[in-house]
Amino acid sequence: LTNMSATNYDQNCLPDLLPLYYKRLFPYGPYYKWLNYGGIPRHYFSHREFSFTLKDDVYLRYQSFSDQQDFEKELQKKCPYKIDIGAVYTHRPKEHKTVKSAAFQAQEKELVFDIDMTDYDDVRSCCSGADICPKCWPLMTMAVKILDRALREDFGFEHLLWVYSGRRGIHCWICDETARKLSPQGRSAIAEYLTLIKGGENQVRKVNLPDKLHPSIRQAVTIINGYIVDYLMEKQDLLDCEQKWKKVVALVPADNVREQLLEDFCGKLGKDSRSRWKILTTRLEQAVQKNMTKQLHVEDEIKLQFCYPRLDVNVSKGVNHLLKSPFCIHPKTGRVCVPMDPRKIDEFDPMTVPTISGLLDELDSLEPAENNDQGKKIKDYKKTSLGPFLEVFETFLQGLESSRKGKLIEQSDIKMEF
Repeated sequence: LTNMSATNYDQNCLPDLLPLYYKRLFPYGPYYKWLNYGGIPRHYFSHREFSFTLKDDVYLRYQSFSDQQDFEKELQKKCPYKIDIGAVYTHRPKEHKTVKSAAFQAQEKELVFDIDMTDYDDVRSCCSGADICPKCWPLMTMAVKILDRALREDFGFEHLLWVYSGRRGIHCWICDETARKLSPQGRSAIAEYLTLIKGGENQVRKVNLPDKLHPSIRQAVTIINGYIVDYLMEKQDLLDCEQKWKKVVALVPADNVREQLLEDFCGKLGKDSRSRWKILTTRLEQAVQKNMTKQLHVEDEIKLQFCYPRLDVNVSKGVNHLLKSPFCIHPKTGRVCVPMDPRKIDEFDPMTVPTISGLLDELDSLEPAENNDQGKKIKDYKKTSLGPFLEVFETFLQGLESSRKGKLIEQSDIKMEF
């Protein structure tokens, strides 16, 4: 099934479309299965905070629901423009006013990361602000690959849910039990470990590498190297004009090398970005060999400054920080916040993500209710272009469930030994 393009989406129609979406397309079963975590502990879902943003920016915090049915009923009644997910608290969040504030505490939440394209405005030449296009989207692809590898291999996390935010960014939910139980200090430590880009707008060189590179940085550079030609040289055309190459050359710390490069480029050495990049890397290698510079990894610093993930660390640090839920609709684009498969992230195209209007058009053109082999009615969302994204989500849920079962078997084996 092909989905309708975002151009067919009209923001003014959202109040009419949302009731239908929440009635027929929102995947309540899998969604509840995720946030219930097998009902261990029993109150995990009912003590979870949700916040709703309604029409005209009416914001409701401390929403909570006893079970899937309760959640379903409220969602269809309120039809929020946006749903955010918060922490699991000591008490039901909707009852927080009946509890002494000191007793009402956030206890657990997934470790989350938020990567927003606007944080890359100083290193992309095609778009700025909330805009994205195929020329800058590889930044998000690289971010997924670099962070997914680090979180799995360096920290041993297994259950990572990657979600497209519906417009210009991506979110990662790390759902392992160890991640959900992390303290703010633990969350900060992981976020800091993954942070390389430092300094505000006025900081020219935002990456400073030590002489001996950490293996994680080496791995990140290896991933970026796979995108140098296609992304930096072609899509961004990094060195195609004086304005652009001056920005890159400014990242070279040694004055003499910097001056030589400007002379090369202004003197018409190199006819395009690729040939100028070759000159740049050769000059940097020569500078290291002739001891003209103390910095050994300037080429890698440039690659990292232009391509390494830029995290909003504050989102990751707090246990009680709320983050936009998967499967809500982005009001500006009409796109669904869909799960992404990190193993197929090169194939993910945000421009083809289903929109609410496209999905409802698909439903209108469907045949009457079909049944599957077991005689069960097939869910509407599985018959639309949302289906493949649900498969990604369900594969993630199966991983969570099998590790839960494995843990229960392990625990019963230990009991039997005693």
